[in-house]
Formats: sequence, C-alpha cells, structure tokens
Amino acid sequence: MADEHRNEHAAPHHITPLTTYIFVFVARAAGTLLTWFASTVDLGWMNTPIALVIATTKAALVILTWVVVIGSFVWLGVLFVLTFADYLTRFWAIY
Repeated sequence: MADEHRNEHAAPHHITPLTTYIFVFVARAAGTLLTWFASTVDLGWMNTPIALVIATTKAALVILTWVVVIGSFVWLGVLFVLTFADYLTRFWAIY
C-alpha cells in the first residue's frame, strides 16, 4: 500500500522530445550561416544590429530549450523595467 502512494507528491519531470533538439540545432546552424552571410554583405551601420538580433535569437533558443526558464521571463522583465526606470530617472551631472 505504501508503494502505491510513494510517487504521489513527486515533482513531475518534463521530457523534451528529440524533435525539439533537432529543430534547435538546425535553427542555430542556420543562424550561424545567416550571421556569416550578413557579415559578407556591406549593410553600413545595419551590420551590427542584424548580427545582434541573430545572436539574441540563437541565445533565446538555447535558454528556452535547455535552461527551462519560461516562467522566469516575468521576473526578468520586472528586473529590466526596474533597472531602466532607475537609470532613466537619475540626474546625470555633466561636468
């Protein structure tokens, strides 16, 4: 009888399907090729922002897949809002 209720309160384990890992690998490989291609084209001042957007997207794929922080994005957003609110409301003395 004790064996029947042993796992009743155990934390559920999330198992990520293999297709998710394959999709993330292909997306990151495509992002790497896209970054390389964007570096070969002269876009002027847009080269850096485009590379940063691609890198941020690749980093988000890794974080969402392996770190499992989807619920923590709310707290991350709160931290960003509070940090920027503090930064933007300071009086900056220019000497």
